[in-house]
Amino acid sequence: MATAKASKRKTVAAAPSSVRPKCAARPVRGKRLARNRRGDTGPAGSIRARNQARILKAAEAVFAAKGLSGATTAEIAQRAGVPKPNLHYYFGTKQQLYESVIRNILGLWLGAMDEIRPDADPAQAIGNYIRSKIRYSRDWPEASRIFAIEIIGGGKHVMGFLKTNLRKLVKEKGEAIRAWAAAGKMDPVDPAHVMFMIWAATQTYADFAAQIGAVLDKNPRADDVFETATETVVNIVLKGCGIAR
Repeated sequence: MATAKASKRKTVAAAPSSVRPKCAARPVRGKRLARNRRGDTGPAGSIRARNQARILKAAEAVFAAKGLSGATTAEIAQRAGVPKPNLHYYFGTKQQLYESVIRNILGLWLGAMDEIRPDADPAQAIGNYIRSKIRYSRDWPEASRIFAIEIIGGGKHVMGFLKTNLRKLVKEKGEAIRAWAAAGKMDPVDPAHVMFMIWAATQTYADFAAQIGAVLDKNPRADDVFETATETVVNIVLKGCGIAR
């Protein structure tokens, strides 16, 4: 009975085979972006999805406040309002949960780049990309901070992903930007550095929310703050790149 239970738990919680087992948090590699562990549908699948979402949200808050080493699954489970065994059933170990939080925000950020294609209108594609990125900073600030802390610390848990998938995607989107420039739709610019600027300008509303709130003397997550921020960043980037609206 115990053997069967352990086998079931391993099947549900095991990380994808693209990651090598390690004692420390495993690097995010290849295409390991946001995903559910099982494609359940119906009432059971809905309960699973809700529980996973609650656990991920709680994990974002705890990891952002205490880091990977300081966080405990007991605290995360308590914050999520689920039994600790349920957390381990869905996500396995604390390290795997940490990976899931990072995969979730990476999946959102990278998915927002889908509109950047050679056949797209640059003002609409770049504008919508910026709008999505700032919206994610408002809705998932803790996840953004966790990623920032990870990168500041050297990015050892995501370096494989950065050097493969992200590098490939930036190159792919860079070709679209160069095609726009060649067609006279925008000024010639270095695509990678445009991306770096957009990432910095949008993620700052999550990573440096305390500074923004202090300077503006208001809640940094207020709707008017994000509305003004969005239009300001969109206008500056489009004008800086010579893109007509």
